[in-house]
Amino acid sequence: MRNIRKLVVHVVDAQYLMPRDGQGSASPFVEVDFLNQLSKTRTVPKSLNPVWNQKLYFDYDQSVISHHNQHIEVSVYHERRPVPGRSFLGRVKIPLCNIVYQDDQVYQRFTLDKKWLLSSVKGEIGLKFYISSSEQDQTFSPPPLPTKPYTSPTKVSASRTEEDTAGSETEDSRESFASADQEDLTDSSSECVEIKKIEEVNELVQNLHRQEVLSRPAPMHSIRLRFRENPHEAKKPQSRGANQIHPQNTNHLQSYGDTDLDDFKVKDMNLDLGERWPNPNVGERFTGTYDLVEQMFYLYVRVVRAKELPPGSITGRCDPYVEVKLGNYKGRTKHFDRKTTLPEWNQVFAFTKERIQSSVLEVYVKDKDTLGRDDILGKVVFDLNEIPTRVPPNSPLAPQWYRLEDWRGEGKVVRGEIMLAVWMGTQADEAFPEAWHADSASVHGEGVFNIRSKVYVSPKLWYLRVNVIEAQDMIPSDRNRLPDVFVKANVGMQTLKTNICPMKTTNPLWNEDLVFVVAEPFEEQLVISVEDRVHTSKDEVIGKISLPMNVFEKRLDHRPVQSRWFNLDKYGTGVLEPDSRRKEHKFSSRIHLRICLEGGYHVMDESTMYISDTRPTARQLWKQPVGMLEIGILGAKGLVPMKLKDGRGSTNAYCVAKYGQKWVRTRTILDTLSPRWNEQYTWEVYDPCTVITLGVFDNSHLGSAHSGTADSKDARIGKVRIRLSTLEAHKIYTHSFPLLVLQPHGLKKTGDLQISVRFTTLSLANIIYNYGHPLLPKMHYLFPFTVNQVDGLRYQAMNIVATRLGRAEPPLRKEVVEYMLDVDSHLWSMRRSKANFFRIMSLLSGYFLVGKWLEDVCNWRYPVTSVLVNVLFFILVMYPELILPTMFLYMFFIGLWNFRSRPRHPPHMDMKLSWAEAVGPDELDEEFDTFPTSRSQELVRLRYDRLRSVAGRIQTVVGDIAAQGERIQSLLSWRDPRATSLFILFCLAASVVLYAMPFKAISLASGLYCLRHPKFRSKLPSLPSNFFKRLPSRTDSLL
Repeated sequence: MRNIRKLVVHVVDAQYLMPRDGQGSASPFVEVDFLNQLSKTRTVPKSLNPVWNQKLYFDYDQSVISHHNQHIEVSVYHERRPVPGRSFLGRVKIPLCNIVYQDDQVYQRFTLDKKWLLSSVKGEIGLKFYISSSEQDQTFSPPPLPTKPYTSPTKVSASRTEEDTAGSETEDSRESFASADQEDLTDSSSECVEIKKIEEVNELVQNLHRQEVLSRPAPMHSIRLRFRENPHEAKKPQSRGANQIHPQNTNHLQSYGDTDLDDFKVKDMNLDLGERWPNPNVGERFTGTYDLVEQMFYLYVRVVRAKELPPGSITGRCDPYVEVKLGNYKGRTKHFDRKTTLPEWNQVFAFTKERIQSSVLEVYVKDKDTLGRDDILGKVVFDLNEIPTRVPPNSPLAPQWYRLEDWRGEGKVVRGEIMLAVWMGTQADEAFPEAWHADSASVHGEGVFNIRSKVYVSPKLWYLRVNVIEAQDMIPSDRNRLPDVFVKANVGMQTLKTNICPMKTTNPLWNEDLVFVVAEPFEEQLVISVEDRVHTSKDEVIGKISLPMNVFEKRLDHRPVQSRWFNLDKYGTGVLEPDSRRKEHKFSSRIHLRICLEGGYHVMDESTMYISDTRPTARQLWKQPVGMLEIGILGAKGLVPMKLKDGRGSTNAYCVAKYGQKWVRTRTILDTLSPRWNEQYTWEVYDPCTVITLGVFDNSHLGSAHSGTADSKDARIGKVRIRLSTLEAHKIYTHSFPLLVLQPHGLKKTGDLQISVRFTTLSLANIIYNYGHPLLPKMHYLFPFTVNQVDGLRYQAMNIVATRLGRAEPPLRKEVVEYMLDVDSHLWSMRRSKANFFRIMSLLSGYFLVGKWLEDVCNWRYPVTSVLVNVLFFILVMYPELILPTMFLYMFFIGLWNFRSRPRHPPHMDMKLSWAEAVGPDELDEEFDTFPTSRSQELVRLRYDRLRSVAGRIQTVVGDIAAQGERIQSLLSWRDPRATSLFILFCLAASVVLYAMPFKAISLASGLYCLRHPKFRSKLPSLPSNFFKRLPSRTDSLL
C-alpha cells in the first residue's frame, strides 16, 4: 500500500439514459480521461438507471497542473454485444478549479452533454470527485493481471438494513456491485477482501443517500423520486395506501434526482381524434362513434362452428379446435374432449392492423392428439386485400360456411366445413371487448378474463334505520336482580348497540336509532338481540330474533312508518328446534321496533368533497339528466416499471374510471410503459357539481409467474380527478395529466395519463335550476346524520361496494376500489393538516392585503390614492344609495377582468397545494402507518410529543380568541364595575349625539378622522384599543 496524492473520481450512478440496444435499454459504462490517464468502470447490463458506486484513481501532480485550462472528461458509453463496440451516451467536462479535498467532497449531479451537434443524448450522472493523499491505490481494484482479456462482469449484490437514528425507521434495501475486475481473483484471501470492499461500498452508498434525503430539505422545485422495497420488511404489516412493489425489483427501478416542475403540469395535446373511413368518392368520411379517441383498426375473425369433420384415422374420433394464423401471431380456440363432428366455439380473434406481418390469413382446423402431433383436418385462406370493412353502426357481418381445403396447399377440397366471419373494424366494434387480442397472446387460463375491458355497476345501496323504542318482560337468568338491558343489532359485518337503559327495569325504554348500510339483492338478515350487562366483561343474551330485509317498508320521505312488536326467541331456542319444543315456551319477551329502508337518502361511498353522484336511492325520486359526460381514455406515457420481466422493467397497465354508479375498466396492455387504450365511455350527468375519478393500475393477476400470486395486489400508478363544473359545455378537452403518487419516500411522478373529455348540456335551464338547489336530497337536511355516523356509514358502504365488485368477472379488486374512493382520506396526516392550514392562510391573505392597503391609505403612503379614497368616501356618505350598486358593479368589472386569465384546462393534482414537495420523511412514515399503529413504542412517543406541541399552539390561539369574546361580554356584565360604568355612560352620550346630529355628518366626520394625515396621528395605541385591552376575560379563572 502506498500513501500518494491521488485524484479520486467516484462514479455513483446515472439516470434516464438514452436507449441504445434496440430493445428500449442500454448496457452503460463510464470512461474517465484525466490528462491522458484513462480508466473505466464495469458495465451494468440492461439498465437506463445504472448504479456503479466505483472509485477511479488518477495520479495528481499539482506542480505540473494548471487549473485554468485543464479539465476532467467523464464519458458514458453503451457496450454493444455480441459484436464488440460502443455507442456514445453523453459526456461531462469538469474544470479542475472545481476540485476539492476529501473533507469537502459532496455528491453532485451533472446533465450529460452532446459531443456533436446531431448527437442524441439525454440523462444525468452522479459523481463525487476530490483530491486524496491517504487513499489506497488498491481499495477497489486488484493488482493488474497481465494480458488477461476482459470478460462479462459478474454482479455481486449485497443488501443490508440500518435503523435511522432520527426516525427509528428501517432504511430501504440498497444494492451495490463489486468491481468488474474482481472476478479474476480466485484465491480465498482475495475473496475475503472482496467481501469487506462490498460492505464498505454499501456503507458509502447508505451514507450518501441518507445525507441526500435527510440532511437537505427538498426545495420547492425538487421532487425526490424513489422506488424501492426492503425485502426484510416484507413480513411487516402493509401500511395503508402504500404502493405495492414486487420483490423482484432491483437496481434499474431505482430513481433519484431532481425533476422539472413542468412535468407536474397538465399539458395540451394535438391529436387526430375521431374515426375516419376511406371513401374513394368523397375522401374521408367521419363517423359519430368514438369521436374522442384515436382510430385503431383491427382485423376480426369470428369462428362460429364446424360440421362434417372427418374422424381421426387412429382413434376414430375427433377432438377439434381451430387455429387462426396471421404472420407470426397464432390464436386457438378450445378443443372438445368428446366425440363430435359438430363443434361450436363462437369465439372472436382480433389482430391490430399496425402489427400485421402477412398478406394472407390462414384458419386451420386441427384434431387434438394427446400422444403425438395434432392432425390438420383442413384450412381456409383469406387474402387481406379482399376482406370487407365494417363501418359502425352497421349490423354485424353475417358468418358464412367455407369448405376446408387441403393444408398442403394442393388446392383439393377435403371433407368438412367451417363457419367464419372476417372483417376489418375498429375498437368501436361490439366484438372488441370479448375478443382474443394478438398482443396478449402470452396470457393463459384465468388471466385471459383479467385483461378484458368491462363495465361495472355499483350495487344499489340503502340505509336501514332501526328505531329501538322499548321492550317488555325482560327476565334475566338471575331473578333476584333487575337487568341492565341494551339492544345489539347485527347486519352482516356491521354491529351497533344502544345505550344501557338508565333505569334498571324489566320494561326498558330507549327510543334510539341504529343505521346500517345494506345492498340489493339483500343477502343478510337483521339480527336483533337483547342483552343484560351482568358484569363489565360479561353480557348475557335474554332474547334474539332474525328478520329478513324484504319484510321492511321502504320510505321515500320523512313520514314515520308503522311500528311493530316482535316476539323474541329465548336464547338457546330458535327456528331450528322442533315445533313441539318451541310450543313449550308459552311466555315470550318482546321488543317494540320501527324499521324501514330509507330511499330518500343518498348512500355515500365517497367523500362529499369530490362526490360523483347525489341521487337518492329510490328511483322514483330521480330527476331527469342535465347533460352527458364522454371520456376518451387515450393512453399513458412514461409509466414507471412496476415489476421485472426478463431482466428489464415492465408494466401491465389498465385504467379505471368511476362516475356515479358506473365503473369502467379498460383492457390491460401488456409489457409496455406507453400503453394505448383508445376506449370511449359515456355517463349521464344529473348534477354538474360532481367529480369523475380515473386511476391507472398495474395488473398482477395474469396467470403467469411474472405477474404475481393470487394474493398479490394490483399496484396503484396514479389518479386524476376532474370536476365537471370546471368544464365548458360542448368543448373537447384533450390533455395529458401527470400521475402523482405519494409514497413513503416522497412524491413520485409515475407517468402521464392522456384523456379527452366532453361535457354536453341538454338544457341550460336545468343546469341553472341545479345551482339553486341543495346538493344532497332533502332527507339529509330534514333528518341529518352526525359526523361520526357519516364516516362510519361511508366506510361500510365502501366495504359493500368493494365486496360486490370483487365478485364480478373479471373482479374489480378491493385495493382498486379503496384507492378510487379514497377510503383513508379522513385519517390523521401532518401533511394534510399543513396543507389545510395554508389553504386557510391563502384565503385570509386577501383580507390581509385589503387591511394593509387601508393602512397605507390612512398613513398617506401614496398621497394620490389617499386623496381619491377621501373623495370617494365623501361621495358615498352624501349619496348612501350608491354604496351597494358600487360594490356590485366593482365585482362585475373584476369578474370581466379575470375572464382573460381563466383556466384553459381542467384542474389537476397540485403538489404545492397538497404540501407534498416539502414533506419530511418522518411525516410521510406517519401518514403511511397502519391504523392502529405498527411502529415502535419509542417512535410513537416521539410523534405524540410532536403532536402535543402542535396542539399546544392551536390551544393558545383558541384561548386568545375566547379571551377577546369574553372581553366583549364583560362590557355589560359588571365584571369590572368601573369599565362597565364608563361604557354605559358612553352609550348614553352616543345615543344623544346620534339622535341630535345627522347620520351623514357623523359618518363623514368619523371617516375623515380615520383617514387623517399621519401628522395628526399618534404612534401610541388609540383610546378604544387601550380600553378594550384592559377589559377582563375569564383566563384568570382557569386552572
